[in-house]
Amino acid sequence: MMKKEEKNAELMEKIVSLCKRRGFIFPGSEIYGGLANSYDYGPLGTELFYNIRDLWWKKFVHNRDDMVGVRGPIIMNPKVWEASGHIKNFTDPLVECKICHARIRSDKPQDIKDHEKSHKEKVEWTEAKNFNLMFKTFIGTTEDSTSTAYLRGETAQTMFTDFKLIMDSARRKLPFGIAQIGKSFRNEITTGNFIFRTKEFTIAEFEYFVKPNEDERSFSELLQYQQEFFTKDLNLEKGNLKIVELGKDELAHYSKRTVDTYYNFPFGWDEIGGIANRTDYDLNNHISMSGQNLTYRDEETKEEFIPYVIEPTFGLDRIMLAVLSDAYKEEEDRVVLKLKPSLAPYKVAVFPLLKNKPELVEKAQEVYYLLKKNFNVAFDDRGNIGKRYYSQDEIGTPFCVTIDFDTLENDDVTVRDRDTMKQERIKISELQAFLNEKLI
Repeated sequence: MMKKEEKNAELMEKIVSLCKRRGFIFPGSEIYGGLANSYDYGPLGTELFYNIRDLWWKKFVHNRDDMVGVRGPIIMNPKVWEASGHIKNFTDPLVECKICHARIRSDKPQDIKDHEKSHKEKVEWTEAKNFNLMFKTFIGTTEDSTSTAYLRGETAQTMFTDFKLIMDSARRKLPFGIAQIGKSFRNEITTGNFIFRTKEFTIAEFEYFVKPNEDERSFSELLQYQQEFFTKDLNLEKGNLKIVELGKDELAHYSKRTVDTYYNFPFGWDEIGGIANRTDYDLNNHISMSGQNLTYRDEETKEEFIPYVIEPTFGLDRIMLAVLSDAYKEEEDRVVLKLKPSLAPYKVAVFPLLKNKPELVEKAQEVYYLLKKNFNVAFDDRGNIGKRYYSQDEIGTPFCVTIDFDTLENDDVTVRDRDTMKQERIKISELQAFLNEKLI
């Protein structure tokens, strides 16, 4: 009998294989032999990623009256990272193998064990040393300390450096939040598990500015709101999620309290999001470094103070992998991605029953273009109808619409449900309303 670990490894291999075969995720730079832990999102992966991203933006920005958005640059003034503490504190503890000089995080015991198994002789390790995760680059034509810059290690700092500008221009009062979605970069030594841990990744997060004595209440409210996104908006199974409270010795240098959300991936439990109480750490440091006044003035009480900040963070690439893992199902004679309809790359697929019957193809194209006005629609006339159904099941398309000879007589179509595989006849005139009700 196959062990649980072997089953999970096999499941992960199947998900990775499906992603490459069907155009969700490709190895990066593959024609040149690839680049370790670098990935491209193919046509279907791009659609799924954007659907997750847009759902996040709608929930946390558009659906709230106390949120605005911002889009900051990847390269900022290096003094930003001095003020934030990233130059000094953004580190991982590493040990070095004295045999092959490979460096591994000392807080990852399983990685150390795996490395020791790769050597026949006993491995000796150096003492742990801190290794900075920031990616260095240079601005201008010279490469020296005066031109050193960094790729951002987090998206948060734009929200702090722009705090006063946004507060004044958007005329906001506390509490309010500033949201951003964008790329971050970390020179991770330990990467792996497909797209879970890479050197560049997309973060969706917001900084929620509150009065210092209201931070704990806001933390609890936003933690609950964050969990709703995972369970209700993304449809992740509650049994595959758990909340992990970090101990004081595990907190980041800026955090008073952090709670992470873990997902049960085939390779084990790991983090997909978190929420941190950053207190007034960042604004205080930027005031000190820049000399600018970033205090908040309450117009009613005339009190001036530095706001506290609650920061919910979401790793969108990790969330996408969680969504794929959660949706992947193997049934008797098919593989199906039971994605929430709002997340599915294609919402509906349209088929003519037979490719060699021009009247069916023409009618199918008519229905295709009718639905394309409101949905992302696939058109497929290859092979037999059963294989086409299963092909769409595998990429998560919620509904398939088939045009057959009865369509030509009665102006109705067969609509097949991905999850139940049940079929029903729907008039073409009622098709959009039917799909709207099911998909939205």
